[in-house]
Amino acid sequence: MIKLIKSLLVLSVIMLITQSLYAQPKQGKQAFEIALPSLTGDTLKLSSLKGKVVLLDFWASWCGPCRSANKDMAKLYSKFKDKGFEIFSVSLDDNINAWEKAVKKDKITWLQVNDKGGWNAKTAAQWQIYALPTTFLVSKDGKLLAMDLTEKQLEKALKDLL
Repeated sequence: MIKLIKSLLVLSVIMLITQSLYAQPKQGKQAFEIALPSLTGDTLKLSSLKGKVVLLDFWASWCGPCRSANKDMAKLYSKFKDKGFEIFSVSLDDNINAWEKAVKKDKITWLQVNDKGGWNAKTAAQWQIYALPTTFLVSKDGKLLAMDLTEKQLEKALKDLL
């Protein structure tokens, strides 16, 4: 019986350590680096946007709610882009053509990168993305401020930060 309790205790500790290693980034912590190819093939880095307030957006062309959210983000981007706001969208599309068509159809003008692999994409795993769209608001110094704000909450945050 004591061996069983010790084994369960060791297993619990291992699970806690593993979970903490792969947990979603937490508010107030530095955002994980993302360096991925854009539509033109250039590698864009999230860290290159330090000095701006960034909305990190995980999405895919096949995601209906993502496509709807693009319309709302377009309004906010237009309103705040000249005040130090940027959107960095990470597409999880495997099909590059579908991604490119969605960007054109949705008239997306903000930064776009792609990490092929859908739910198994390296970036999705690192950021623990289990639903789309998922967004993170990142401060000018690269720290996470909030996750999945509504449009009104995001607009208020941008007004306060910029």
